[in-house]
Amino acid sequence: MKKIKLLVAAFSLLLAACPMAKAQSISGAGATFPQPFYNTAFMAYDHLVHTKITYGGIGSGGGIRSLKDKVVDFGASDAFLSNEEMKEMPAPIIHIPTCSGAVVIAFNLPGINQIKLTPNVLTEIFTGNIKNWNHPALKKLNPGVRFPNKEITVVHRSDGSGTTNMFTDYLCKVSGYWKSRIGSGKTVNWPCGIGAKGNPGVAGTVHQTVGSIGYIGSEYAFAERISSALLQNKSGRFIKASIASTSAAGKGKIPADTRVMLTNSPAKDAYPIAGFTWLIIYKEQRYNGRSMAQAQATLRLLDWMTGRGGQSYASKTNYAPLPPQVAARAKAILRTVTYGGKRILK
Repeated sequence: MKKIKLLVAAFSLLLAACPMAKAQSISGAGATFPQPFYNTAFMAYDHLVHTKITYGGIGSGGGIRSLKDKVVDFGASDAFLSNEEMKEMPAPIIHIPTCSGAVVIAFNLPGINQIKLTPNVLTEIFTGNIKNWNHPALKKLNPGVRFPNKEITVVHRSDGSGTTNMFTDYLCKVSGYWKSRIGSGKTVNWPCGIGAKGNPGVAGTVHQTVGSIGYIGSEYAFAERISSALLQNKSGRFIKASIASTSAAGKGKIPADTRVMLTNSPAKDAYPIAGFTWLIIYKEQRYNGRSMAQAQATLRLLDWMTGRGGQSYASKTNYAPLPPQVAARAKAILRTVTYGGKRILK
């Protein structure tokens, strides 16, 4: 009996001393824009290391609120936090880019699979100044396309959204009117149209509504088989959203903290509405009784997401993998995260 007690005591000491103890699960919430990528990658990671990740696609705004309330391990957003927003968080946070994606202009016109849009015409549609598909500006841009004499139904997000932030950031860059009257952000006062929740909501509404047009993450357009427009980029070329054209937008100069908007890139092959999406965590992981095991599990997940393993699932789900220099920067940022002041990853 004494020998058994000694063995139990020794085993208990071994468990207590083990720094590799795994968390049972990791939770996150936020952006719907990268959700197809995240769902696929998180499932693969669970099979690899047996750590369950629960992710709620509630929109970027909801993800940041959940992180602020400290009810998730990470928040996900397509809109980086401004300096002012970072000051409103309970503690310093870091941004980890995971991939880049495109916001496409999806439309529902039976019998018409492809149209071209300039920045000016696109802005005029979303301000409500172009109200009918048979408008002269649309016909001039698309000779040979037989537009119906049908009212345009604009569909936009009804929730706080990084996708909205990316789209309106682009509109501010190409339209002085939009910049001065409407502005950019995760939510704006839309001049016209109907709202839908999340990328799936907008995609579903466009899919079901003949004559509609809306902005959605490219993956949702692919999944719903919705047609999307070729957009004229800064160099004057009409570009279709693809992994290659999205990647082209992310090859410029990136700041040390990766907080940058890639919209309206000057690169000649770049799709004009593209950008990074981020997972956001607290820089100091010891809070609210959080264990070292939970912090380690979270950091290992993010490290894997920015490495070859996680990045291999980006292109498989129609997102652009991080450029090598951006992936390296993300890994360097992760290695500044601490638990009780001590660095977690080596």
